[in-house]
Amino acid sequence: MNSAALEQEDQRPALTELSEEEELFRSSIREFAEGEVRPRVEWMEKEAKLDHGLIRQCFDLGLMAIETPEEYGGAGSSFFNAILAIEELARIDASISVFVDVQNTLVTNAFIRWGSDDLKAKYLPQLAEGKVGAYALSEAGSGSDAFALKTRAVDKGDFWELTGQKLWITNGNEAEIFVLFATVDPSAGYKGITAFIVEKGFEGFSVGKKEDKLGIRASSTTELILDNCKVPKENVLSEVGKGYKVSIETLNEGRIGIGAQMVGIAQGAYEAALKYTAEREQFGQSLNGFQGVQFQLAEMAIDLEAARLLVYNAARLKDAGKSFLKEAAMAKVFSSRVAEKISSKAIELFGGYGYVKDYPVEKFWRDSKIGAIYEGTSNMQLQTIAKLITSGK
Repeated sequence: MNSAALEQEDQRPALTELSEEEELFRSSIREFAEGEVRPRVEWMEKEAKLDHGLIRQCFDLGLMAIETPEEYGGAGSSFFNAILAIEELARIDASISVFVDVQNTLVTNAFIRWGSDDLKAKYLPQLAEGKVGAYALSEAGSGSDAFALKTRAVDKGDFWELTGQKLWITNGNEAEIFVLFATVDPSAGYKGITAFIVEKGFEGFSVGKKEDKLGIRASSTTELILDNCKVPKENVLSEVGKGYKVSIETLNEGRIGIGAQMVGIAQGAYEAALKYTAEREQFGQSLNGFQGVQFQLAEMAIDLEAARLLVYNAARLKDAGKSFLKEAAMAKVFSSRVAEKISSKAIELFGGYGYVKDYPVEKFWRDSKIGAIYEGTSNMQLQTIAKLITSGK
């Protein structure tokens, strides 16, 4: 390697090294999470819903439109900053984290990339100012096989008529604007899938039951019912028959957000374990004075840093306009494993206290489990990674 190349390598910042602007942004999110989110976590967990005042604060602080251009009322910031926000919020509460995550990495991202000028002008300001968005792809028989969906869209001349049911829709109760996928031609397979913008008030649209979940309990996960739902012709996102491309490429970015959520959960559990083992005494000394405990904390720290590096790398590649598909899949698989592993170990370090709801670590573990499931299961991510590495990419 020549001297010029070496100099260029030396100037490349570490993946976890933040710019001054990024550091300030992270600090502001941490202050909000500690001061406003933490006091509400217990109530939201028990009530299984988000605090309405907290939702309003997320909009007021610009957290619901981080990448949205300023001309549409957003912050005009980077994808990486969205990832920082998701991570910092998950450190305190994964439910508010995924609420912000879906709005940014899936919904507004889909509008920014695929929306016509008219759709952007109509919906992005609403999503920035106060309306929650949701991403509706999954169905009862369409999970990992996302393109097996049955929701049908029929061209009625002046409008589209959608009929079907969606399941496991995050933000379903709070959302007013939905990026929703249906097929215009079942015989065409994935080439019939189309993305539609559906508003909560459209005729024939309703929100069904809310799921009673293991974790992220304050985050609403609902079914959506479309009974001859009338959607304006101009509310097609991208083009008719291009919904498969919209869904795949948007979810590729969304998986980095889930990775950030898992890193935040792991960080919260790790910090709780550090604090508890320093304070808890057994046999005349603190728990962290025992080498066996020290080694466990060290292993947790290693895994956490590795997961963060994978997530940050994928986010940096995305912002740089470079290929990130493999890196996003790797980040999601590994970070979900790390979140579950660290939160489980934290429960063990807390002993009996870790198994009761008076202490935070059991919630971190319950919240971590979804990371291996939504926005593409770990097996689907492994399949993606395997295809890419065996094809030399």
